[in-house]
Formats: sequence, structure tokens, C-alpha cells
Amino acid sequence: MENGGGNLDVQIEALLNVEKQTRQSGDVAGTRKAVNDILQLCFDARAWKTLTDQIVLLSKRRGQLKQAVQAMVQQAMQYIDQTPDLDTKVELIKTLNSVSAGKIYVEIERARLIKKLAKIKEEQGLIAEAADLMQEIAVETFGAMAKTEKTAFILEQVRLCLDRQDYVRAQILSRKISPRVFEAETSKEKKKPKEGESIIEEPPADIPSLLELKKIYYQLMIRYHSHSNDYLEICRCYKAIYEIPSVKEDPSQWIPVLRKICWYLVLSPHDPMQSSLINSTLEDKNLSEIPQFRQAL
Repeated sequence: MENGGGNLDVQIEALLNVEKQTRQSGDVAGTRKAVNDILQLCFDARAWKTLTDQIVLLSKRRGQLKQAVQAMVQQAMQYIDQTPDLDTKVELIKTLNSVSAGKIYVEIERARLIKKLAKIKEEQGLIAEAADLMQEIAVETFGAMAKTEKTAFILEQVRLCLDRQDYVRAQILSRKISPRVFEAETSKEKKKPKEGESIIEEPPADIPSLLELKKIYYQLMIRYHSHSNDYLEICRCYKAIYEIPSVKEDPSQWIPVLRKICWYLVLSPHDPMQSSLINSTLEDKNLSEIPQFRQAL
């Protein structure tokens, strides 16, 4: 694949000289352009090994500018899905991961890289490895990451812990999400940052909306509480799902959920919380659609 290798080496060598001059004179835009041109050359030649070598080399050059490393990581991330095979893909992700490790200015990129790598591990059936990878990243400390992306990331961490039956860690991680986050006004997200506030990055296109995340969160919590047969908590989770507008407006969705609310209420031990939930559920007009469950309550 890597034909014209000699020619490529000559072109890279010339650009490395340009990069050195711009870097030493502190020319941010010039350095950024030089590193991106080198990466683009390797990509166009489909010289994947050279590409990863250059990323490592450029990131280690003396006094390398943060902006150049950031530009390089962001550019190379766009190549990940165009790699010819899984080995090349994993190699590129791992290279970018090692280059961005410990650098705050590419922490969001690193989180996304780890998520990609964990997904590959999971697809290979390596659940524990995927879970361990995801544990490394504490997104709740990332100021610039959008709330939805943060929440989606933590939910993935919880899901992988449940998949490997690590219920203790699943609970610890789930506590990083306050259910109040799902009640937030979505329109407020778009407000202009105040002076000194960090710019919030746009989440990737595949990140679900807050209400979709709310549903995922409660579904995961149902899995967690089912492990200890905590029927009242399971019921409260179903109640939260029941209140989501998209569920509430669609009988094919709310009827099964309301049935489950009734089932788990009946199964719950008798206490004040259970009594008040039974009373509030009995006041629900929708119960008339499923009379036998009304009788059970």
C-alpha cells in the first residue's frame, strides 16, 4: 500500500523542517499547519505506520506547542473510521491515547478515544477490559464537556460495571449523576459563556438527548436494584420513566410501564413510602385502561 515511500519521506522531511522553524519562532498557526500537513500526507498515502510514528515524533519534539498537539489529535481522530482494518484502527487509537494522556487540553478527545477503544473491546467480548478502560476517565471533572456527553459517558461506565456484575462500583459511579440533571431546562444549555467561564464543547452527534439519557439512567438503575430485589426502588425508577413525555404520550409505551409500577408496588414491603405511592398511583386516570391492575392495588 505504501508506494512511493521514498518520495513521502522527502516530503515529510521538508515539512519537519518547516515545523521546526515555526515552532522555534513560536508561530502557533504555522506550527499547527505544518503538523496537519504532515498527517494529511501520511493519510493520503495510506501510510498508517508512518502516520502513527509521526504523531509520536511530533508530540515529543522539544517545546512542542499545546495547540499543535491538540490540532494533531483532533485531525487524526477523523482518520480512525477510515482505517483499513481493526489492527490499524486500534493502533491509531492507542497512539492518540498515549499522546493525549495527562494533557488537560486534550482531555475530552482522550475520553472519546477511550470510549471508542472500550467499544471495540466489548465487541470482542472483553467486558472486564472495556469496563477497566472506561474507569480510568473521570469526566465529571471536565469543565468543557457538554452535560449530555458527560452523563452518557458515566452511564456507559455504569452499564459496563453491571455487565461484569460489579454492583458496588456500579452504584458508586451512578451516584456521580444527580437525577436532577434530567429535569434541567434544555434551552439553558445554549446561553453565552460568561467572562472566565470555559467554552462548553458541542457533544458528538451520537450522544442522546437529556430525556433519552434519563430513560437509560433509570433502566440501568432498575438493573441495579433488581440485583438486590429492592422492589420499591424499582417501582420508583419505573415511575420516573413513566413521567417522560415521549412515554406518557404513547399508550404502547406507558401501559407496560404502568403495569410494572403496579406489580412492584404490590411486591414492595408495606411502609409509608409504599402507601403514598399506592395512593398517588390510584389517582392516575390511566389506570382505568388496565382495570385488573387497579384491583390489584
